[in-house]
Amino acid sequence: MNKKKFLTTLVCGLLCLNTFAQNTKIKPNVLFIICDDLNDYQGVFGGHPQAKTPNIDKLASMGVQFVNAQTNVPVCSPSRNSLITGVYPHVSKDYGWTDLKKQQVLKNNKTIMGYFKENGYLTLGTGKITHGNMQKDWDEWGMHLKNNYGPFYYDGKNKKALPTVPSPFRDIGPVDGSFGRLSDAGISEGQKDKKGWVYGWSNEPMRYVNDNDRDLMQDELHAQWAVDKIKELEKREQQQPFFMGVGFVRPHTPMHAPDKYFDMFPIEDLKLANWQMDDIKDTNWNTNFDSKQKGPRYFRTLLASYNGDRELALKHFLQAYLACVAFVDEQVGKVMEALDKSAFKDNTIVVFTSDHGWQMGEKEYLFKNSPWEESARIPMIIKTPETTPGLKIEQPVSLIDLFPTFIDLCDLEGNNKINTKGGNLGGYSLKPLLENKQKNWKGPNGALTVVGNYGIKIPTEKQNFSYRTKNWRYIKYSNGQEELYNHQIDGYETNNIASDSKYLDIKKKLINEITAIINK
Repeated sequence: MNKKKFLTTLVCGLLCLNTFAQNTKIKPNVLFIICDDLNDYQGVFGGHPQAKTPNIDKLASMGVQFVNAQTNVPVCSPSRNSLITGVYPHVSKDYGWTDLKKQQVLKNNKTIMGYFKENGYLTLGTGKITHGNMQKDWDEWGMHLKNNYGPFYYDGKNKKALPTVPSPFRDIGPVDGSFGRLSDAGISEGQKDKKGWVYGWSNEPMRYVNDNDRDLMQDELHAQWAVDKIKELEKREQQQPFFMGVGFVRPHTPMHAPDKYFDMFPIEDLKLANWQMDDIKDTNWNTNFDSKQKGPRYFRTLLASYNGDRELALKHFLQAYLACVAFVDEQVGKVMEALDKSAFKDNTIVVFTSDHGWQMGEKEYLFKNSPWEESARIPMIIKTPETTPGLKIEQPVSLIDLFPTFIDLCDLEGNNKINTKGGNLGGYSLKPLLENKQKNWKGPNGALTVVGNYGIKIPTEKQNFSYRTKNWRYIKYSNGQEELYNHQIDGYETNNIASDSKYLDIKKKLINEITAIINK
């Protein structure tokens, strides 16, 4: 063989080897952790100075922290439906509690786990990922969804709020009207139809004597399942890449946790979040929504339960919320420890987030589903084998961006639709931001949230939109009323400056950006 032919053959061989290497590139695994009703009350996100979240903080130090991440709908079901399909709520018209399998647009879309499955991934899941389980998209599923909520206090006949919760707040019921220590229910024998704790809607008894002698709570069971599954995959030398979804319910109501977590936050030492008297007066919530809706009603009811003492009332509720945040942080830590000790440590993408935030009495509102920062802002951390540890991204992003990010990071192929009736993919890949290349970000300047007027037939222009950029939050209600907050000087959104004429150009710019997202 002459020299020229040898070099030609060598080059062709190297090209073939390169192509083969690209085609056989090892795909990264994905661990997706989502919490329910978790706002920014973690140390790294600074939402409350007394929050204790060492495990979430540690994860943030190893990954990229998105400090202005937002939900696209600040209520559970539509938020999860949107993030799991990558379709904006204003596209699907999904604003309420419609099962994903029945929603007239989204039932024609693939879920992200189904998309991974199509691309050869082993899909593993447990806990609350969606409202209504998409069983066909999971190769293996852990604990059944019906047992996620709770545990509930059971009086021998019915599920009720804990007797230790004062009335009238406990009259709200066993979900939103209950909070407190596990010991507040006394000893639960773990026998059917006996007074004490029960799991979820099934009334399956949960045994509790004390913190050291009890059955595990649901989130603990989900964490244990994930830990055991990681060990099992390692033992069988799993070669097929996996997507593992772990959905923790805490700090969703009812806010119950073992005593040790409540002991971490003595009532007398608690500090309330920033609060301003009559902060609700310069907002337009009350002229657009019924005051009997949960947020304002829960606030009034809680205060009435503590004789109008706002500070005492909110401190009791805050204690339970912080206790549940600390509890779920420990569960996150268990899963992350198992991953970090496994053979999958260096080839697994970790995404940690929440479906929406929670308002803790600000603007006389105690719930989710509001247009303001406390309800719309979420924690978001992404750790990949290539990310710069501890990087903080100020560019506002939202849950809608996760679907295209998974596609980009894992080189997934295909279409997000099952058929032409499905909604278009709405977000943008976060990969440029993960690589600290902000100039390559192709997404919008801000993140769009809709606080829905429920009903598929209600037009987009009759919805309420909240838009967050790095420096501003602009809210446009269905009746045309506005709110504008300058986050450079007003991080708690206490001063609505929408009526100030000097901000007309700012509002016009923000409205144009919202319109561009809606018309995409």
